[in-house]
Amino acid sequence: MARTRRISSAVAVAAAALGVAALSAGPATAAPRADTTQFKGVNWADPRDNFADDELQLSGLLTTDSYRETYSKAKRIISAFRANLGANTVRLPINPYTVNGSYWDSYQGVIDAASDQGFKVIVSYWEGTGERKDGLIDDTTTYWPMWNRVVDTYKDNPRVYFEPMNEPHGYTETEWADLAAKWLDTYSSVPRDRVFVSGAGYNDHVTSVCADPRLAGTYLSLHHYGFWKSYATYDQWVADLKERIGDCAGRTVADEFGSPMTTGLDYNVPTPDDNFVNYLQAVTDTFRELKMGSVYWPGLRSDDTYSLQTLTGTEDRPWLATTNQSGADRLAWAWGRGEAVGD
Repeated sequence: MARTRRISSAVAVAAAALGVAALSAGPATAAPRADTTQFKGVNWADPRDNFADDELQLSGLLTTDSYRETYSKAKRIISAFRANLGANTVRLPINPYTVNGSYWDSYQGVIDAASDQGFKVIVSYWEGTGERKDGLIDDTTTYWPMWNRVVDTYKDNPRVYFEPMNEPHGYTETEWADLAAKWLDTYSSVPRDRVFVSGAGYNDHVTSVCADPRLAGTYLSLHHYGFWKSYATYDQWVADLKERIGDCAGRTVADEFGSPMTTGLDYNVPTPDDNFVNYLQAVTDTFRELKMGSVYWPGLRSDDTYSLQTLTGTEDRPWLATTNQSGADRLAWAWGRGEAVGD
């Protein structure tokens, strides 16, 4: 069974072999490729889980930082994602508070630092917290100006990708498809192969958006977590994931998935009675099998047991350390790296 494979920890630092040229986006008019394995990434998050009614402050950054300070810190953290994990993609949150005011001048330093190092950058809208955390756009009068500004800034940068909304669970499948189609019509100058349309619900299945011809040519984003279910076997997790993907693996990127990383679990060893080990082995094997890109949640989020990296260094010169090498090994395996070294 594929879940019995252990991955050599050496693959976690395979990033040294990655050249910037290999990370460059394809022609602007191209349709998504037959697989999405070019996206090998992590999420970089606010300690509050990106749900905020104010400016987003990514772990390791300060909202008082200037553009130059933000860029300098972000450059080091992006470099650490590459050095420690071999990543070439980062997913970042936005909201109107972050974009529509003066803080946008500084926050661009994160996107620019990643892009300048050859990273693909997925920019995703997140709703607020409390009563606003309902799976709906908080305020359309600030949502569209936010996207106007983001698209105007980055529409000509082929490394920047746009995700209209994270986990649109407040909408029906039809309502969400209508909204995604409206986004595409509004920003028709953006090549469709630079747009990630979230799966319906909590991004928990892509079959409905995949079937909508109005959304043709876009990538689809899927979320999948072990805490959603408790299955007795690895095979049940594989079946669960494949049902959510349907026949759409060629367009789909799992831009959120994750498991506890700071609790001592060894994801390289089959542990049939542990739901999280079964889950992570199953999904990483399946992403590799289906040639799907994947973006781990979170690569960095302070005080999150799922975080695969933790901050080290100083406040002005941050660096990262890996919290669970077996988790990093499984991520590398999902990305098509490593070799089976035992059963």
